[in-house]
Amino acid sequence: MALTQKLILASGSPRRVELLAQAGIEPTRLMPMDLDETPKRAEHPRSLAWRLSAEKARAAQAAVKGEPAFAGCYILAADTVVSVGRRILPKPDLVSEASSALHLLSGRSHRVYTGVCLITPDGKLRQKIVDTKVRFKRLSGADIESYLASGQWRGKAGAYGIQGIAGSFVVKLVGSYTNVVGLPLYETVNLLGGEGYNIHDSWLEG
Repeated sequence: MALTQKLILASGSPRRVELLAQAGIEPTRLMPMDLDETPKRAEHPRSLAWRLSAEKARAAQAAVKGEPAFAGCYILAADTVVSVGRRILPKPDLVSEASSALHLLSGRSHRVYTGVCLITPDGKLRQKIVDTKVRFKRLSGADIESYLASGQWRGKAGAYGIQGIAGSFVVKLVGSYTNVVGLPLYETVNLLGGEGYNIHDSWLEG
């Protein structure tokens, strides 16, 4: 990464860090933003992902305001929302919430929306929304109980992480796989590159 380019990732998600690393991008700083992610009344899942990604980016921008080291930096934020129809599934911390979500997803199709928001060094805000359709197999009681025991659902949108055990639940996926992991890589890299971030710097090493 060039010294003149600094990227703040407004997230603490190891999955998003790993996806960026896959594209040769290493954030200068991780800044998880602890915001209220409660949907507004009648808010569509797509709108929620769009709104929260922008709110996280703006919160990170406000947090570094006045820090000379991060003047003129890029700020990247994302939020992933899983829904069945218009019903938004939680990012559960409780087993009961995760169990309800998995029973709902069993044998059905659902949507995964990720909003990506970039604030450029000159303060422009750029956004993308990516939508992936996923269908789960019919989950047995043993599937659900064992998955809950694994703990891999905790804090994840829709109570599952496709990059782990739950990848074996997927019958069909239409759209971006990395979107379901938590950061649509193609769209994110294009967003950065389109705003002048040199995504190729680290590709020349080794």
